[in-house]
Amino acid sequence: MMLTERLLLYIQLTRLHRPIGILLLLWPTLWGLWIAGAGKPGVTVVIVFVLGTVLMRSAGCAINDYADRHIDKHVKRTRDRPLTSGKLSERESLWVAAGLAIMAFVLILPLDPLCLLLSFPAVFLAVSYPYTKRFLVIPQAYLGIAFGFGIPMAFAAVQGSVPPVAWLLLLANIFWAIAYDTEYAMVDRDDDIHLGIHSSALLFGKYDIAAVMVCYGLTLLLLAWVGQMVGLGWIYIAGLLLAASIALYHYTLIRGRARDQCFKAFMHNNWLGAVVFVGIVLDFSMRIYHE
Repeated sequence: MMLTERLLLYIQLTRLHRPIGILLLLWPTLWGLWIAGAGKPGVTVVIVFVLGTVLMRSAGCAINDYADRHIDKHVKRTRDRPLTSGKLSERESLWVAAGLAIMAFVLILPLDPLCLLLSFPAVFLAVSYPYTKRFLVIPQAYLGIAFGFGIPMAFAAVQGSVPPVAWLLLLANIFWAIAYDTEYAMVDRDDDIHLGIHSSALLFGKYDIAAVMVCYGLTLLLLAWVGQMVGLGWIYIAGLLLAASIALYHYTLIRGRARDQCFKAFMHNNWLGAVVFVGIVLDFSMRIYHE
């Protein structure tokens, strides 16, 4: 196999051609960085966390495909993935995951020791998440912890500590992850039933749509509480209101439970995370301008 062909397979394995996962992991990390830095996080720490997010999400995808290699072959959407189709070996996927994780670890070495310490549970969460769907009735909550663990790491890197507001922000991310990943699970509901895999879409059953909207609501309430704790003002609230309108748009997409529409809602969560981040940045920028 030519080098370019193998590189393309590695890109598919790590989902670099589908950046939605990177963005859903990146937005809460950036929330944490900007709040921890009171709107002025250092350029170096931002670059480290952005690169680390890309590397760890890519490593997580490789681990996910390894964990699901015997499951993916029975799902139409995933049966052609490089590992499942046999184009890449199991050993290759593990080496790719390990290499990317090591690169991410090297990146954070210059940061605060507490951030370095928190990287170990972060790696454990990333590696163990793919297996949770076999025994946790709501693995989406575990995903929320894994995807949001950049928040306490961000506070540790910037402040050298992890205050209560960081954990509150992580909790908001957990509910957001349950919301968007339930939309994603609604796409694979039939396959999950057949394969005996747990998901929030199966747990919530006929109340899945209501559960998604409740989780969106709790996310926004917790984010409002975070804003109150750190003194964010009307610009931030405007961002949350815009995020609420996006959540309502998602309701119009998922209420019919059509697979394509549910997947569209999942993908659109990038914009929800983005407007919250923009609200944080602009609100802090306004405060800094008036100082």
